[in-house]
Parts: sequence; structure tokens; C-alpha cells
Amino acid sequence: MITRLSVRNFKKLEFDDLELGQNVVLIGPNNSGKTSVLQALALWETGLRAWLEKRGEESRAEPRLGITMNRQAALAVPVPEASLLWRDRHVRESQRINGSQRTRNIRIEIAVEGETAGKAWSCGLEFDYANEESFSCRPLRIAGQDEKQIEDCEFRVIPPRAAALRFAYLPAMSGLSDREFLKQPEEIAFHIGTGQTAQVLRNICYQLASTNAGAWDTVCHAIRVLFGAGLQVPERTQRAELVLTYVEHESGVRLDISSAGRGLQQTLLLLAYMHSHPGSVLLLDEPDAHLEILRQREVFRLISEHAARLHSQVIAASHSEVVLGEAAATGQVIAFVGKPHTLNKGPSHLIKALADLGWDQYYQAERKRWVLYLEDATDLSILKAFAEKLGDPDAIAALREPFVHYVATNLPQRARDHFYGLREAVPDLRGYALFDRLEKQLQQGGGLTETMWQQREIENYLCHESALIRFAEAQYPEGDLFREQCRRFMQEAMEEVRAALATLDKPAAWSADIKASDDFLDVVMKKFYQKRQLPLLTRKAHYHQLVAFMEPQDIADEVRQKLSEISSCHQGAVSP
Repeated sequence: MITRLSVRNFKKLEFDDLELGQNVVLIGPNNSGKTSVLQALALWETGLRAWLEKRGEESRAEPRLGITMNRQAALAVPVPEASLLWRDRHVRESQRINGSQRTRNIRIEIAVEGETAGKAWSCGLEFDYANEESFSCRPLRIAGQDEKQIEDCEFRVIPPRAAALRFAYLPAMSGLSDREFLKQPEEIAFHIGTGQTAQVLRNICYQLASTNAGAWDTVCHAIRVLFGAGLQVPERTQRAELVLTYVEHESGVRLDISSAGRGLQQTLLLLAYMHSHPGSVLLLDEPDAHLEILRQREVFRLISEHAARLHSQVIAASHSEVVLGEAAATGQVIAFVGKPHTLNKGPSHLIKALADLGWDQYYQAERKRWVLYLEDATDLSILKAFAEKLGDPDAIAALREPFVHYVATNLPQRARDHFYGLREAVPDLRGYALFDRLEKQLQQGGGLTETMWQQREIENYLCHESALIRFAEAQYPEGDLFREQCRRFMQEAMEEVRAALATLDKPAAWSADIKASDDFLDVVMKKFYQKRQLPLLTRKAHYHQLVAFMEPQDIADEVRQKLSEISSCHQGAVSP
């Protein structure tokens, strides 16, 4: 297995040094460098194989000359131009040394440390740009040689143990074709490297079933348990077409694999590929793709179990919060937030606290550096609608993709427990908690701003008669005869509810004390749609739509103030 990876100047990676364990999950936003790590390892192996083929193990023969590699040899890193392998396409730089201008190459450096048969080893390679089609590869030069001319440099030795390592790179599942013909190993590798994994699913299964029937039976058993589908042995027709079918458990109908759900296809691809490469370092890009939440957990556990039996190491890139939580408990998680770092590493009491809160919550806190506390998702929708209506760019930016934690009840202590638990691990975390009106004093300080609405709840700020009338009229276009009818129905509904509230001695419809969602808007909407002889089409989850029918002057100053405070919290968060 490999235990450490150091990469310099490769694609998204400027310089990153990562410790690696048996099962590793790379998690982070899109375009943060996760796939670059997998591809760096794949490029390192490609370079290593090419060097060993031409120079042999432990060779010191002319390392300064390197070996020439074509960009197309790096199957797992398909690029139309070799310079795209370099960070920001920066392949050369000019320096003034002793008064003269000198140009030097910017090298990609990839160093891998590992352990084979109980013995540790280290193997580094460097890559020099040549032209758009090719680059050179050689062993990494010994530390402190950077400023020397290449002919004066000393280089590391390629250790024999590194040669025993095998990598298997697998991108996420792509669209499956209806027909597939037998392909050679080079063709299969090309399709996988270019992300066309589904184009060779039948080939991978056919090769596995043909060469290792026991492994194929293991894969079939796992698919049967997870999906209730009985895979049949792949067949080859006289025209070299491959046929892969399965039998539905309930109906007994035999179907082509193209009829299966994408989740089954993805799981089959993963397991068949893993069993085709036992003892490998498996580089899996989004293995949870196409899987619903419960399946993500099951399949990640399955991958870990099968990898252990096959003596394989798993390094996977993922976006899944479910996989994050599972990996944090059983393996290693590297977060690509700021400088890539191990997420589940630290004092035992902190690890336990973060496990209780949820590793996805810690990841979000690290990434955003601030957290917004609201009762539920309807509050966020209403705040977003107010920000859009007022044209407040700062509030729009803050609410676009916030780290929001819903407390579900109007209990400040829940927000405090969550916030201060996270702050143990993210000391500069900021928080903003907005509650419905409370009859007690809120706390302040410690990075968490606590505030409440002066009116009963956020929905009170939507209760404007003119806005409800405009909402009703908008059910039909201008000039439509039913437009006036809808207006009348809404007026009647509001009047009936106002009268009922007075009879029941409840707060008035437009007062600050009414629970606007339950006692007014819910009832008004129910009556409005009953009068139209329609099912209830506007519920609490849709009340944010009323903001569009309000005039800016109808929006309370308090709403503007709360949006400003949220913006300040967002802007004050320290980026990682």
C-alpha cells in the first residue's frame, strides 16, 4: 500500500503532501483537486512503468536525459495538449542569475512512499515539458539540487518494491450503450481512462467471469443481496458481441443489463473492476455516483469489505455526506478545503464530539466558516425571497449556498450546543441564529449572534392584504374573466378568516401577535382553493412566493436589518 503522496505543479495541485491510510476518502467542492490526486497517482505509475521498461530497476543510467513519453500514454489523464498537465499550464519560467537571463523548466514532481511486504520504500518521479505532444520523465532529483544544471544533479534510485505496486483507476459510471463488442485490454484501458466506463462494463464482466469464476460468483452474490437481481454468466456471440443479462427476483423475467437501474450498473462496475485487479491500489472517482442515500452507505461498506479480502487499498473521491460519515468512522477522510488535510484526526474527545455532531457538519463548518441557524427550510426560502425582492446583493450572496442548520424547534440551546461543539474544531467559526419571537432574553458573544423576530414569526412579514390580492389575480393573465373572480374569492376568504379570529378571540389577522402560518395563511389558502373547487395548491412550503407580490415599501425595516446582519456574519467569516 502507499502511505504518503507529495505532488507539485500538477493540474489543480500546487504543492500538497498527503498521508494515506488503508481506506481513504477525498472530499471537497467541485474543482478543488480531488480528481487531480487520483490522476497524479495514475501518472506516477505510468511514468514508473515506462522508466522500468526502458531503463530497468535501480538504474542510474543517464537519468538526466529522462525518457520521452507521449501524452496519450497517460490513459487516466486524457488531455489534448501536454501543457494541460501542468498547474495553470505554467511549464517554464525566466530567472535572472548573476546578471543574465535564464529559462528553466517547471517540473511536475510526484513522490510516493509505501510499504510492501513489511518494508518501507520511497519513489519519486519528475516530469519536464517538451512540447504539446510529449514530456520527459526521470527519477526525482535528490533534495537541494534544484539550482544546479541538470548535468550536475544527482537523482534518486527507483526501488524494486515500488515496481510491485499496481494501480487501478476507475472514473464514475457513464451512459451504458445497448450493444457492446469484445475489446482488447488496451481498448478497455483507453475507454476507462477517458471516462467511458459504461462502454466496457460488459467487457470487464466477461473477462472476470472467463478468468476467475469464483470472483464472478462473489460479485453475483453481492448484486443479488443488494438489488435482488440474478446476474447470468456473460456470453459472447459469433459476431463477438457480448451479452450480459440478469433475472428479476420477483418476476423471474430475464432482462439485458441495459434495463437495470444506474445504481445496479454502478455497483456492478465497481465490484467487477475491483475483483479484476486484486491487490491493487484502487483509485475510485465518485463511486457513490447514481446511488441513492441508503445505497451509498451500503456500497461504501461493500467496497471496504471486498477491498480488505482482495488485499487492496482504496482511495476514493466523493461528494457524498453519507460516504464522509462512514469513512470518518472506519477510514481516513482528507478534506480539500484550503490546504488538503486529514479531517478525522485530533484528540479523542474532539473526534467523539464531531462524530456525534456529524462529520458532514464539521466539513461544512471548515468550508464555509459560518453557520446560519433557522427553524426550518421555509424560513430560508422566505429570507432568500426578501433578499431578491430588495435587490440586496450582499444578502443574496450570503444566502445562495449557506451552511444552514435547522433547529426544528424554537429552542436557542439547540443552536448553542451545535455551534460550540463545532467551534471546538473550527475556532474562528461564526454563527447567526434567528428565532421566532421568544419571551426570554437571548445570549450574545462567543462568536454566535442570537436574535429573534419582533413579530410572532417570519410569516407575519408576508401578511399584506394587497400582496394576497395580487397573488390571487396572478392565477390568470391580464384580461382573463376569471382574474376578477379569483380576486373576489381571496377577499371573501380573508374576510371570513378575520371574522372567525374575532369570534374565537384570537389576535387580529394583521397583528404582530398572530401565528400567521397556522392561524391565518393556512386557513385563508384553504378557503381560497375551496371556493375555486381546487385542491390546496399553496401550502407553507410555498409561502415565500408571496414576497414577489409585495411592494418594496411593504417590507418591514426589521427584515432589512436581519438581512444586513446575516450579510455581516457571512462577510466576516474567514476563508480557509
